[in-house]
Amino acid sequence: MRKRWFPKVDNAPEPLSFTVERQVRFEEVDAIGIVWHGRYPSYFEDARTALSAKYGLGYMDFHAKGVIAPIKQMHVDYHMPLRFEETFTIEGRWHWSEAARLNFEFILRNQQQQIVTTGYTVQMMLDHDSNIMVVPPTFYQQFLQRWKDGEL
Repeated sequence: MRKRWFPKVDNAPEPLSFTVERQVRFEEVDAIGIVWHGRYPSYFEDARTALSAKYGLGYMDFHAKGVIAPIKQMHVDYHMPLRFEETFTIEGRWHWSEAARLNFEFILRNQQQQIVTTGYTVQMMLDHDSNIMVVPPTFYQQFLQRWKDGEL
């Protein structure tokens, strides 16, 4: 059983999810032919950007509204290696939080659907002067309401 990165919140909607398919490129492997451990954050980024874009809340959408959302925390668990030319999927899950933060979980699976890597990122919301936002901005609160109402 996988670890639950983000505790279930009472009456919270289910996580939003999106899956990206990739193939391991030559530049991503090390001398022994497996994906170098430092490449996994970029795989997380592939799923995170696709998932946020699906809901119209990509990095530039936040930026246009005066908000930046840098990574505050990241965790990676390596279960099995990926190898050159192997096709794999990256499932991104956006977990509910009413705080001014973005919680994403990632599950990478190989062609046999075995879990090869799991992890998460937490992004904090800052204004353009780099002040930490304690309350989410209005546009994000509206997004949360649509999510909770099942409109997404």
